[in-house]
Amino acid sequence: MLCIRDFYVFFIMVVIVLVSACAQDNDSNSSQKDQASQESKTTEETDQGIEKKVIASNLQEPWEIEQVDSSLYISERTGSIVKVEADEVNRKPVQFDASLSQQAEAGLLGLAFPENFSQTNTAIAYYSYEQNGAYYQRVVTVEETEEQWREKSILLDKIPGGEFHQGGRMEIGPDNKLYITTGDATNPESAQDMESLAGKILRMNLDGTVPNDNPQQDSYVFSYGHRNPQGLAWGKGSQLYATEHGSSATDEINQIEAGNNYGWPEIQGDETKEGMKTPIIHSGEDTWAPSGMTYLQGKFYFASLRGEALRQFDPLKETETAIISDVGRVRDVMADQNGLYIITNNTDGRGNPAENDDQLMYIPIPKNQLHQ
Repeated sequence: MLCIRDFYVFFIMVVIVLVSACAQDNDSNSSQKDQASQESKTTEETDQGIEKKVIASNLQEPWEIEQVDSSLYISERTGSIVKVEADEVNRKPVQFDASLSQQAEAGLLGLAFPENFSQTNTAIAYYSYEQNGAYYQRVVTVEETEEQWREKSILLDKIPGGEFHQGGRMEIGPDNKLYITTGDATNPESAQDMESLAGKILRMNLDGTVPNDNPQQDSYVFSYGHRNPQGLAWGKGSQLYATEHGSSATDEINQIEAGNNYGWPEIQGDETKEGMKTPIIHSGEDTWAPSGMTYLQGKFYFASLRGEALRQFDPLKETETAIISDVGRVRDVMADQNGLYIITNNTDGRGNPAENDDQLMYIPIPKNQLHQ
């Protein structure tokens, strides 16, 4: 009897060890699935013969790229911020005070990093939420901790949301003001309503107050008559340009001036009306579905979603061309001195994800393709 009892004790101990080991393996696998992955940084050529280097993979509906010193930060519509630094890729969830909206084109969208981020660990985010059956966006400060980000304060609230057209791009301009794009929230008339924050480009101080030199006193509105602008970039002379989604086609690039009316829904494309501005260039019957934009040595580069490309816009010649068209939907682009970072956006339900999508890539631009 003693031997049998000892055998049972031994058998039970073995089972406990095996179950514990399996549980650890499952936890480890689960943790790995929650992380974006680092690629080997191999370089390939696009169909146009331009080099592309994959930096990170398995991103989840990425939306905006920002750089702080040697680190890249990527917002994901699902509610996380991914940090890419040297050989490490780390995803942290963002704890918001309101639940993220599940509407199309909604979620955690824009990010902006003030110059004092390294001292405060506090950035600025734009996200969509639902309240009592209504949809809104808000601009908030978010603080990074060891395990997560958390909403810290609200800078601007109740930006209208809708079925589509949530806007969401944020950039800190050369004047150290925060510029914010908002969509018409599927209510075109709101773009012409100066009492509404929808269909606008907004401008605010980094503490959330209205700048004294805005076009109208006590108003965040910098320009209006926009359908769904999603890209902002400054060229020579600190001149602001914006990309904008057209109605099925006639996507636009506009030169943005304080107080101007860009026409939606009264005019689009080549149509004109007194007091309204027409775009510098538009896509005509084609579709770019333009998103993020950046400026590098005399030319603008902008992301193209339905057009599935990275496009180059020459403001002097007023021409555009696709320079990469074999990576699927492109959501955002950011320049450094020698090239461009892009993020693909094939996992948002509107693309055809390939293995390891979505991805962060680097595109070196040869010096002979840059001009002052």
